[in-house]
Amino acid sequence: MKRAQTDGQTSALLELAQAHGVDTSFRGWDGVERTVAEQTLLGVLTALGVPVGTPKEIESSLAEQRSAPWRRLLPPTLVAREGSELEVPVHAGAGTAVTVTVLAEDGSRHPVAQRGGWSAARDVDGRQISRSTFVVPDTLPLGWHTLVAEHDAETARSTLVVTPERLQTTQALAGQQDWGLMAQLYSVRSTRSWGIGDFADLADLAAISGAQYGADFVLVNPLHASEPAPPVEPSPYLPSTRRFFHPLYIRVEDVPEYAYLPADSRTVVEDLAALLQPANLATDRLDRDSSYEAKLIALELIHLVRRSPAREEQFALYRRDQGQGLEDFALWCALTERFPADSAEWLTEPTGPRGSFAGKHREELADRVTFHCWLQWVCDHQLETAQRAATDAGMGIGIVHDLAVGVQRHGSDAWTLRDVLAQGMTVGAPPDMFNQIGQNWSQPPWHPGRLAESGYAAYRDMLRSVLRHAGGVRVDHILGLFRLWWIPEGAGPGDGTYVHYDHEALIGILALEAQRAGAIVIGEDLGVFEGWVREYLAERCIFGTSILWFERHDGVPFAPESYRQQCLTSVNTHDLPPTAGYLAGDHVALRESLGLLGRPVEEERAADAEEKEAVLALVRERGLLPAAGTDAGIQETVEALYAFTALTPSSLLGVALVDAVGERRTQNQPGTMNEYPNWRIPLAGPDGESVLIDDLPGNTRFASLITAMTHAQDEKTPGR
Repeated sequence: MKRAQTDGQTSALLELAQAHGVDTSFRGWDGVERTVAEQTLLGVLTALGVPVGTPKEIESSLAEQRSAPWRRLLPPTLVAREGSELEVPVHAGAGTAVTVTVLAEDGSRHPVAQRGGWSAARDVDGRQISRSTFVVPDTLPLGWHTLVAEHDAETARSTLVVTPERLQTTQALAGQQDWGLMAQLYSVRSTRSWGIGDFADLADLAAISGAQYGADFVLVNPLHASEPAPPVEPSPYLPSTRRFFHPLYIRVEDVPEYAYLPADSRTVVEDLAALLQPANLATDRLDRDSSYEAKLIALELIHLVRRSPAREEQFALYRRDQGQGLEDFALWCALTERFPADSAEWLTEPTGPRGSFAGKHREELADRVTFHCWLQWVCDHQLETAQRAATDAGMGIGIVHDLAVGVQRHGSDAWTLRDVLAQGMTVGAPPDMFNQIGQNWSQPPWHPGRLAESGYAAYRDMLRSVLRHAGGVRVDHILGLFRLWWIPEGAGPGDGTYVHYDHEALIGILALEAQRAGAIVIGEDLGVFEGWVREYLAERCIFGTSILWFERHDGVPFAPESYRQQCLTSVNTHDLPPTAGYLAGDHVALRESLGLLGRPVEEERAADAEEKEAVLALVRERGLLPAAGTDAGIQETVEALYAFTALTPSSLLGVALVDAVGERRTQNQPGTMNEYPNWRIPLAGPDGESVLIDDLPGNTRFASLITAMTHAQDEKTPGR
């Protein structure tokens, strides 16, 4: 009897999990199907707000899930594709006449016709409810509209988003092949940097690579904001917020008010710059904290300078345009400065920017809020300048930003957006070939239901900020817009499960905001994924990502002609060593030293050598390297690999700056935190000496690699 009850409870739990988009099993990287532990399912459902404490609660929650759509007149958010009708389920009291209308973004009204009659009534909470279908017309323009349903007793409003069928900006690249640099901006310094690469360095990097070498874009690491003051998180993929930018990257001397500093203040700033600029030649580890501390001192002095009336109006306009989101972020910064993260104030403050804690201090900290708003305005201005420098240098795309997959658990977004984030969960990745114990990224996931209830406003606003001065965006782990690996807090990385999202909404909104910004979208679609996902992304004209070493079928590397056209193809990624180090097997040695291997190191080295040799053999077949047995130098091999990518039909080719200058050290080792100096490696050459932006125009190694790649393009396309 007890066994039967347990089986019944398990059956109901599995059905409930599946109804809420929670996978009860998954197929790993090795193709083996694995069952998700019951404890994991209970934890995930609890984080989704589903009561599962007892068998009775599970049954009740299952009944609630079935009845929930019948309790509301309209779904919370609806997403349509341009040129296609959208059927909308409407639930109302039996015998009720309902009128449905679209209030368009431009103020126009569009009637929505009913298709078919009403269903048989269903008892819901003692009321007789029927369902019918209304059809949103296929003539609506792109944009954010409102769907209104009315009857005598009730009016309901839903967000209606009309999205592009295909992203036109990306589609326009078909039939051409452009290349660009991929760089970790913080590591790329000049003689004028303060020990860390900055927005002015980005402008210079774009100008040099575009005007001198013919690049069409520069793809940089996420530039999202971290903590408001040192110490700061080194990983650009673990930000405090994804909507706003890191003041660490501000070029102090380029703020217009710098020119009007009083003499004593200017001396302070100049002394700070002189103190930090020798660090531009350091090649050991980057020191973000010292640079940021000095910049904040300088920026606070500049902020005291009275702005011109025109500048003051521009700042006020920026502040109004960014709205409450900016004010809440700035308040979080001010509160974080005032109260340590482990203080009683934060530990007892669970309610976010609308709570009593925020209300009590918002007026008191008004000056600091203004300062942090001003920092964001300065970032915005300098990013605009960098994008203009890129396009002025002839780049067809310009700056491509990177959108991290999530945020810190105790950062700004976790506080300001807590209503649309799932509590008690972090995201990561299950075990795979390169990370055989899995990964925990320590980031709270979007709550799929609450995100839809909010009309995806936070997601939309984040995209708009990132795309505001960009020619494109790379979406890290774009598979997370389909499903994310949720891990209950305290569990191991492998003890999670996938939770599914409304990808039609998330991808559609991404395409809409990118098209309106005139930007392309590149999805990082590496790792474990469902096969249909790439087909869906291609259908929407969202580019994928191909890394030379990973493109194979049944262990056999793809011929270049087999690569995707709608794709950014490169030899390297920031999660691998630069190509010189990869060829030497540095990634195997590093993972062995960190205890990240799941098999003996001899087996790992042998398998790695075999996989690399298969690729190099294909490169030799194409005449890009001498025959086997003939020595080829590291630089020659690296250039041949990039020339091989030029033989593909891919519209975009990415050249890692570390490969162009001969760097060998790994930027990031997935699955580690402080065991390795992730994201703290400055750009250097093969001689171990710092490589500055000032050096790039005359860097013969850089020029040689680009020549090899563009020559292969010309050979492939005679007359190019």
